[in-house]
Amino acid sequence: MNTTARTAGAYEIELSAGTIAYEDTGGDGPVLVLLHGLMMDASLWAGPSADLSADHRCIAPTLPLGAHRHPMRADAELSLPGVARLVAEFLQRLDLREVTLVGNDTGGMLVQFLMADGEERVGRAVLVSCDAFDNFPPGLTGRTLALTGRLSPRLFGLFMQQMRVRSVRRLPIAFGWLTKRGDAATARWMRPVLRQPGIRRDAVRLLRTANRATRRLLETAAERLPRFDRPALVIWAREDRVMPPEHGRRLAALLPQGRLVEVDDGYTLLPLDRPAELARIIREFVRATEVP
Repeated sequence: MNTTARTAGAYEIELSAGTIAYEDTGGDGPVLVLLHGLMMDASLWAGPSADLSADHRCIAPTLPLGAHRHPMRADAELSLPGVARLVAEFLQRLDLREVTLVGNDTGGMLVQFLMADGEERVGRAVLVSCDAFDNFPPGLTGRTLALTGRLSPRLFGLFMQQMRVRSVRRLPIAFGWLTKRGDAATARWMRPVLRQPGIRRDAVRLLRTANRATRRLLETAAERLPRFDRPALVIWAREDRVMPPEHGRRLAALLPQGRLVEVDDGYTLLPLDRPAELARIIREFVRATEVP
């Protein structure tokens, strides 16, 4: 399997695109695979995982979305559909079955791609305040990132130097409308792209795919969601300013076994803003849909 443990619970695996780091709490409980968004890493899920790991196996990969640790291969397909296929490869290589696949922000877009493709290893799906329908790139943050993808990797790195400053990170064009309380995490997420030319190269390659063609793929995925015949949960921040709450309601209505929970006092990144509440909702969903 070519996995290597680095520290307790932290592993690396060699996939077709390159080396992927991931967190794995272990255990015999139901398996949760937790996906993050653009310019984020697996630590997005640290709070909910600490709670859920008491009775679940929580696995959180750091995907090549701009805050990863190892540059990808030069020939890797760095597009969002390509990263979704990398998630499917990750599930296969770890031989994970009947997983509850959970995605927040761009991670929810990846989950929708896999749901639309009928990925057989997914037993349940959870979409947490995420890109949906025509909302791509989402909000001021997404549109700003897409524009920066037009820069060269060197200029992109110079632009991102501004993210060292907390007041800049808290702007609506950065993370200000994505999280109420998670600035410490957003500061950590900036380190790889600030320090590693290879990560800047990967980020620019990926951001250049944030275009109309990818939006059309997201809209097509939504059209296929009524075919997803497994349990599905949509969790949305009621105050979300980037991912419209109406999209959460539409997604839940499209899914044959869909249900919706709206959460107060948080923005898009509910794993940072409401970790305990998010863990409670996911735990109750898994219990309610377990096969006796």
